[in-house]
Amino acid sequence: MTTSLPRPRASTRPAGRPQQGGRQAPDAQAEPQRRPPAAVVAVKRIFAAETGNYFLLLGATLFLVVFGLIMVLSSSSVESFITSGDFFNGFVRQVLFAVLGIPLMLIAARMRARFWKRWAGTFLVIAIVLQMLVVATPLGVQHGGNKNWIILGPFSGQPSELVKLGLVVWLGYILARKQSVMDDWRELVVPLVPVAAAAVGFVVLGGDLGTSIILLAIILGAVFFAGVKLRFLAVPILVVGVAAAMLSLATSSRSNRIDAYLSGCASANDYGGVCWQSVQGWWALASGGFFGVGLGNSTAKWSWLPEADNDFIFAIIGEELGLLGAILVLVLFIVLAIAFVRIIRANTDPFAKITVSAVMVWIIGQAFVNIAVVLGILPVLGVPLPLISAGGSALVTTMIAIGIALSFARHSPEPALSMPPAGRQR
Repeated sequence: MTTSLPRPRASTRPAGRPQQGGRQAPDAQAEPQRRPPAAVVAVKRIFAAETGNYFLLLGATLFLVVFGLIMVLSSSSVESFITSGDFFNGFVRQVLFAVLGIPLMLIAARMRARFWKRWAGTFLVIAIVLQMLVVATPLGVQHGGNKNWIILGPFSGQPSELVKLGLVVWLGYILARKQSVMDDWRELVVPLVPVAAAAVGFVVLGGDLGTSIILLAIILGAVFFAGVKLRFLAVPILVVGVAAAMLSLATSSRSNRIDAYLSGCASANDYGGVCWQSVQGWWALASGGFFGVGLGNSTAKWSWLPEADNDFIFAIIGEELGLLGAILVLVLFIVLAIAFVRIIRANTDPFAKITVSAVMVWIIGQAFVNIAVVLGILPVLGVPLPLISAGGSALVTTMIAIGIALSFARHSPEPALSMPPAGRQR
């Protein structure tokens, strides 16, 4: 009979971790908890938000910008090669402005309301002074029959786009302060009328009728969303309508375009003259059909359609991507409008409501005007398609305006304080 000693039980503790005082000692070689890199933390802070409206507006904007870059590459390649010998000249320029606009939009999205209130008046004054320099000094440059460009050393741009940006913030600030006197039209006239007249007047003197119409729409839209009674708006709307009719007939080129528009461009003389751009745009849309001829396969961009990468880029979209592409653009602007409305409804601050409303009227209204011009619903006005058309000044200022709207969508509104129920008051 053989006997054996009892076998020691296998220790469940891992090797290298001796027992001290009946307790397991912490592993000295355990890896410390990893922290995310500083760059990742910074990016998270930039995009940090408490509301879905922020990401809805930001996502739609970035999608439109990327889509616009693709269409600018396609629509500007031929003209870029003719003028500079490089197919990518116009595209690279637009990419540089997009790279500049996106950080500015995100920086604007982090600003508080008090920042915009403090600098609203100063920014608008600077924009109006720059626009005055365009029409009153040799710094102004004429392009396409309108004197709306300024050259300062190596930089050039359109101060009228800065006027739009300054107006939306200044109107929000002034109208928010006058919420208690909306029933008195005399309180609204000063300083609203003189400042608005200066902002629009210098643009009108430069001959840019399309931008003037957008500025008037921004002013009337901000006043309407501020809660001004409709009877107070009847006279201004009538005055604006009469002034627009007079300005439209002030020059022979404008009156000829309006006459051709009213006649439907049916005359053979109009076809080769003032209706050339409109007819070529219609043909581009018609040749696209439902699915389009394919990205990059447009024939209208081969020097047939003037401003193919700018005012009439929607015609190139319809030709290359067909009705589906055109509907996609419309849906994206509808998403933008929904995001703006949700931000307006979610905020309780009158300044935020009025400012975002003015931005919405600017971007959505300008998109409607551009598409209506391409379709022949309106006469040619020379208004670009926001976020899509080529043009650095328009792209950067539009993205900053969207950044201002994003700044009001970063945080959920504080719940309204309710009165305690009767019998439980302290």
